[in-house]
Amino acid sequence: MKRLSMLAIFALLFSCEFSKPTSPVTFPKLISEGMVVQRLKPIAIWGKGIPGEKVRASLAGAIGSTKVLEDSTWTIELPPIPAGGPFVLEVNTQTIQDVWVGDVWVAGGQSNMEWPLKSGVIGAEAEFENADFPQIRFFKVSNDYSPVEKSDVSGGSWKVANEENLPDFSAVAWFFAKRNHQDFKFPVGIIESNWGGTPAEGWTEAKVLAKIESRSYTEESRDVVENTSKWKEIILENEKRREMRDILVRRPDSLMAGEVASLNYPEPGWRSIRLPDNNPLEHIAWVRKKFNLGNLSQVTLHLPHLNQMAFLYVNGVQVFHKDWGVDMPELEIPKELLRQGQNVLTVRVINTWNNRPEIGKKENMYLLQDGKKISLEGAWSYANSIVEPLLPEVNFYNWKPGFMFNAMIAPLFRYPIKGVIWYQGESNAGRHTEYRELFSTMIQNWRSRWDIGDFPFLYVQLANYMERKEVQPESNWAYLREAQTQVLDLPLTGMAVTIDIGEAGDIHPRNKKDVGERLWFQARKVGFGEQILASGPVVENAEVTGNEVVITFSEVGVGLKLTDGDEVYGFILEDAEGEFKVAPAKISGVNQVTLTIPDGLVPVGVRYAWADNPAVNLVNEINLPALPFRIEL
Repeated sequence: MKRLSMLAIFALLFSCEFSKPTSPVTFPKLISEGMVVQRLKPIAIWGKGIPGEKVRASLAGAIGSTKVLEDSTWTIELPPIPAGGPFVLEVNTQTIQDVWVGDVWVAGGQSNMEWPLKSGVIGAEAEFENADFPQIRFFKVSNDYSPVEKSDVSGGSWKVANEENLPDFSAVAWFFAKRNHQDFKFPVGIIESNWGGTPAEGWTEAKVLAKIESRSYTEESRDVVENTSKWKEIILENEKRREMRDILVRRPDSLMAGEVASLNYPEPGWRSIRLPDNNPLEHIAWVRKKFNLGNLSQVTLHLPHLNQMAFLYVNGVQVFHKDWGVDMPELEIPKELLRQGQNVLTVRVINTWNNRPEIGKKENMYLLQDGKKISLEGAWSYANSIVEPLLPEVNFYNWKPGFMFNAMIAPLFRYPIKGVIWYQGESNAGRHTEYRELFSTMIQNWRSRWDIGDFPFLYVQLANYMERKEVQPESNWAYLREAQTQVLDLPLTGMAVTIDIGEAGDIHPRNKKDVGERLWFQARKVGFGEQILASGPVVENAEVTGNEVVITFSEVGVGLKLTDGDEVYGFILEDAEGEFKVAPAKISGVNQVTLTIPDGLVPVGVRYAWADNPAVNLVNEINLPALPFRIEL
């Protein structure tokens, strides 16, 4: 009897294995080796197969099955799984290894979210020295755009956080993901879907935008929705030109480059330019500067401003290649390349962003030898189209309403996520009056299409940037920041304020760690429900008392404080005629700042940190900066 029972069990196991579906299936790029899926939410597994055939999937003990539909697609929803791994996903006879269950975030926006750790980020070297985090994975969605929604992204794969991969990860997303993993001990997956220089309407569904009347994007949105075939043809031709341009801008022919960069090259048809004062450079620009050396001791090139990509040569030999997003180092020129007497520095420079390459800034372009500077300012020779052909015109059609949404966001919708981190707004600052509505629409659009409820949407307010002006009431960037603050009216949103860590001369501040960690504060409060102080001081009210204005704040912790000085920077008062004056201010209580009204001014409003690049020093207990604001009195 016992023998018969054992035989029956073996027969049952054999029959189950024998009946396991064997039909071939394919998967979207997200469902691949090394993936992280969202914990404690139903897990969608989908792909394509042979219509009518069975599909069976299993992961960490969760099992589901279905049949392939007539359109060759299939979807299986597995029940929620707690954090853990590594697991193996089995679908019919195929397996996907190294699958983890944890928290998954989409990292969206423009270049400040895209900016990789390797591009001069403060503290990056320390991260590279401790880069082994096998439970943190990044998936970089390839840049793409389309007038219609795509079912899969055009490229991308899961990369583990290690010494090889870490330099290419989004710096903001890395510092955020690292804190998520270290604080909660869960695996973390980041899906990077970002593209430098892009406006919010490109990331929002066109048919949603087309319903909003009288906006800068309304007619374009309607055109996209109504003329899909036309836009397919336009994009096809544009991509052909892009492919040709990308071929041209790659490494130049080495023999040709060596000749053009040689000391005795005759420069036929070249013209003269004075750098950095004038900039007629465009396309693939070649520039040459001759310099003299009295001896052959060590020479260092100081030329930090090269925008965007460049090849540098000394006396015909390449000495450096600067790629996009990579800082130009202090460059020691090999002694064996130098000559006593006349030498020549040659630069091949390209800017695919706006076709206007830039070389050098005043007092910041020179050679250093024996402690003395050899200036590189002044006359150079240049050629825009003599050495290499003109670049074909490539349009930024990815900016069109919905185009990036269709190719880089829509394919993600079946992949459950914990939430979104977002850094964008620079490209919409000139249309700040529309941004509150546009950004709110985008967030609601994403939440609706993901169909997993109102997930946390955490974003970065624009940092300080450009020339510092003490009084600048009509700052586009200040208005854009105000619009970003107003979007906090949506549920489950959080904003990281960065008004204190920007750089006047660079739209890409290199302090990304504070940005990522401030987003993480918001995640803990908004996304995980912790009762913590996650924001800087927030204005509650302002009241005129005699010749003073008393401002009251919330979110101060144990109290307000200053990062430097003994007066609060950044307050201006407005009168009824629209004139503004700086108001001296001091901390006057745990949660209050008192402004002294200048003589002769009858204030009707007060603003704080209201400029492109305001000086600020007001923070709370945990050193988070006060939110910029304007308020009527």
